[in-house]
Amino acid sequence: METETFRMERDIVGEMAVPEGAYYGVHTARAVENFPITGQRMRPEMIYSLALIKKAAARVNRDAGVLPPRIADAIIKAADEVMAGKLLDQFPVDSVQGGAGTSANMNMNEVLANRAIELLGGQKGDYSIVHPNDHVNCAQSTNDVYPSAGKLAALTLMKPLSGALVAFESALEEKALRFDPVVKVGRTQLQDAVPIRLGQEFRAYAAVVGRDARRVQAAEGELRVLNLGGTAIGTGVNASAAYIDRIVGEVAHLSGERLRPAEDLIDGTQNLDGYTVVSGALKTAAVNLSKIASDLRLMSSGPLAGLGEIALPARQNGSSIMPGKVNPVIPEVVNQIAFLVIGNDATITLAVEHGQLELNAFEPILFHRLFESIASLTAGVRALTAYCVKGIRANEARCGKLVQASAGVAAALCPVVGYARASVLAKEAVATGTSVETLALRDGLAPASVLREALDPYRMTVPPSAAKEAIL
Repeated sequence: METETFRMERDIVGEMAVPEGAYYGVHTARAVENFPITGQRMRPEMIYSLALIKKAAARVNRDAGVLPPRIADAIIKAADEVMAGKLLDQFPVDSVQGGAGTSANMNMNEVLANRAIELLGGQKGDYSIVHPNDHVNCAQSTNDVYPSAGKLAALTLMKPLSGALVAFESALEEKALRFDPVVKVGRTQLQDAVPIRLGQEFRAYAAVVGRDARRVQAAEGELRVLNLGGTAIGTGVNASAAYIDRIVGEVAHLSGERLRPAEDLIDGTQNLDGYTVVSGALKTAAVNLSKIASDLRLMSSGPLAGLGEIALPARQNGSSIMPGKVNPVIPEVVNQIAFLVIGNDATITLAVEHGQLELNAFEPILFHRLFESIASLTAGVRALTAYCVKGIRANEARCGKLVQASAGVAAALCPVVGYARASVLAKEAVATGTSVETLALRDGLAPASVLREALDPYRMTVPPSAAKEAIL
């Protein structure tokens, strides 16, 4: 068996052995040893964004005469390789780490430095050719690179979520049209209320999802403000005026995103309130999706001994012991995703609040949870759309039967016979199982035609404005 060889690298702490073939260096090796936290490495979107920023910095520093073109071009080529998906196994640092993201930033600096060294004909670890700090990290700090990369990664993840929400809204609108003729029992506090059309319920779901889509899209604006050029604490130390002036524009050009520099780089480095806005939009969407999922579970309950008003697509066996049982697994997983996002929002809120003085050191956990929320919510919305909502069927016969048996329709008699008399009819209907219409006709409380018109379930579900439009 071949024995692995090592090279020795030195930092402020001392010497440490690094695998000879590794593109990362001593700082990364120490981080792997120090932070065996989640077992999850940085997301590919974060790695891509870090490499993009390093590429932009090398280009700006080269053009400003700060970096020799030969070194800058080698860094740029190495960054292009990482952005193309190469060397991903060279980023072993845990996504949750101490040091405000320094380990993630240095992991990228070391990988790009060592690959650039190779491109220039040197051996990995010979930092006299390309240095991770002096060259790759030129005019930068973890404190402006790491948060900016996190924002770019979040923007990348947010786009599919926005698209998924728009598609979900469209699927709900389609069901609203299809289910418009189906009248069912409305419920308040899970008790029988006045009738409602199934299509009206689904149109209300579409409306709230539409608002969520707009909130998420608006929240993206918080991610388009970068503190690049601020370096350590926002004062721009070690960065040239040309770099500070051009770096955000270069990142915008390379990424294709509409980005702008923070108006106050010190504020942009200290304060992370924008993430509470983004996480808040995600949490709100999660809460609304969970409510919809719970409604679908209730309306499909049974199917024989529950409400049974709708049928969800059967996705898999529901029990290891009860034959034929099918569970609402897609709405259930959406409920659980909502629990996750709500919990992540609490973590993000605490991370934002706990920043002290000139820097917030807790962005690693913030990004870890923010990325998880965005990705999980996107997957949940897509599953709910494709595997549940699009295949929902209405049980029209069951809905009609429940409406006829409901005492809630007695509310429609209040203008005809008064609240007190309608209450008596409703109470008797519940006690005897006789329909309100049958009891009202029996007692001759009004002409039969008037009673039947008042108790027409579909008529009860038409808003006055719609009825007026129909007349006109």
